[in-house]
Amino acid sequence: MSDLQGDRIVRASLIGTGLFIVAAAVGTANLDWVVVTVIVSLCLFAVGTAAFLLAFGRAINRSRYEAIGMGGLFFLTGSAPRRAQVLLLGSFAVQVVVGLVTASVRIYTPVAFGLLVPMYGIGLAGLWGATYGEFPPREPAPRVG
Repeated sequence: MSDLQGDRIVRASLIGTGLFIVAAAVGTANLDWVVVTVIVSLCLFAVGTAAFLLAFGRAINRSRYEAIGMGGLFFLTGSAPRRAQVLLLGSFAVQVVVGLVTASVRIYTPVAFGLLVPMYGIGLAGLWGATYGEFPPREPAPRVG
């Protein structure tokens, strides 16, 4: 994966997803350990929110010169190599599925905090897009008058 631009972001997304899978499984299997699920979920949510805000700030800065759309920024549509897109969005999809399944299995329990975790995946995907994504140049604004 070291040949992939932004591999540290991709690696962080995969590691966080793996950590969430383990924590969600532990908390779902035994509610005595649900505190592990809650702590991991809240930490990943917090990091994802920070990454999302950082990505949005970087995108605003770049948008003065490049035409950045939300699909290209957060879903990497047309702005990232296929491998980066598959790894980052695949990680996000796994987070969504694991969060939904575990919350459905242990309904009305703190396992539902896992539903916050996909913010981590979409935040890191956005950070990758804002940092390494390739966007077309912005067209000059039409002159008035």
